[in-house]
Amino acid sequence: MNLYNIKENDEQVSFQQAVKQGLGRNQGLFFPDTITPLANVDELLNQDLVTRSAAILHHLIGDELSAADVKDMVSKAFNFTAPIKAVQDDIYALELFHGPTLAFKDFGGRFMAQCLAKFGGDQPITILTATSGDTGAAVAHAFYGLENIKVVILYPKGKISPLQEKLFCTLGGNITTVSIEDDFDACQALVKASFDDEELKQAIGLNSANSINISRLLAQICYYFEAFSQLPADKRNDVVVSVPSGNFGNLTAGLLAQALGLPIKRFIAATNENDTVPRYLADGSWAPKKTVATLSNAMDVSQPNNWPRIEELFKVKGKSLSELGSGMLTDAETEVALKQLDDKGYLCEPHGAIAFDQLEKQLQPGETGLFLCTAHPAKFKESVEEILGKDIGLPKELADRADLDLLSKELPADFAQLRELLLNN
Repeated sequence: MNLYNIKENDEQVSFQQAVKQGLGRNQGLFFPDTITPLANVDELLNQDLVTRSAAILHHLIGDELSAADVKDMVSKAFNFTAPIKAVQDDIYALELFHGPTLAFKDFGGRFMAQCLAKFGGDQPITILTATSGDTGAAVAHAFYGLENIKVVILYPKGKISPLQEKLFCTLGGNITTVSIEDDFDACQALVKASFDDEELKQAIGLNSANSINISRLLAQICYYFEAFSQLPADKRNDVVVSVPSGNFGNLTAGLLAQALGLPIKRFIAATNENDTVPRYLADGSWAPKKTVATLSNAMDVSQPNNWPRIEELFKVKGKSLSELGSGMLTDAETEVALKQLDDKGYLCEPHGAIAFDQLEKQLQPGETGLFLCTAHPAKFKESVEEILGKDIGLPKELADRADLDLLSKELPADFAQLRELLLNN
């Protein structure tokens, strides 16, 4: 698999190099130089998750890894399910929260850990990543205890749910968590500044596990195929997928699945009040505002890092961004959507509720709707219980960590202080 830097096209790397390097020069994202459609989509849809996913990923990665190696890596990474549930006759929920940290990030985080374990050898690596909620837990648990790998996770102080924080800030060991006194965009800026520091990169073997890493992105393609495999055969035509969107990695993966031949009719990018992309699609002006805190905190991103990949994909495929649906919800509207789902007998959380709302509003007669549920409702226990007025309980994964002490350090959004921490970690 060959990839190029979107910002500086002359920088071209292998899949292994892209995984180990994370970002290209000038903070450019890596993008595949060719996307060859799969020849056997119908056949793949009849296979199990691991077999199908291994075939898709080997098709993308090519001969850098053997088919047997890829299947072994996938079987270790994807050892949980991703079921779809009917919410009403024409709308299904894709539940991506059945992994160890109860969020869709488990797919990408665990596959990336397998890639680095395969490619890293004995060279020490420091994973630096920013999280608006779910990435941190997925990355922390995926890499916890792995030899020669240290993980440093930045998150915005007071802007993720308490249970999200407990899930990854109580591990210790090779996992260091840092509460930054600012918003997610500031955390992301610190990560980018670190990658611009060549001396720091070399000194600690710096890598990133955000959705900017190509291994995470490719892994996410697989659950779109899994969703299709579970749809009734007569409902696989005219499928519209609504994606709760913050950093836009999830939507990028869906668009790549479509480019590989999965017959998705169209997508809807559903955001909260951090609506840079819906406004851009409406008026053509890229005008990020200051990030605001919302009920759907994992989407509190005003400058989504994966958006350049979406524009690149549309460009190379000769498609217009006007084909992409979008919409945003305020917190008050999110509460209404959550109650509507509850009335239908489906327990959800704010991110999924936003995706459902926009899907229901934009679905046309004869279309089948699929919306992504990216996290377990219990990760937002306080807000969901207050909105719905009922106790939703805790799954074991959260209950086991709820009473543990936080081990996080605190820092201002200051690169010099972060740099010192990284060098001394």
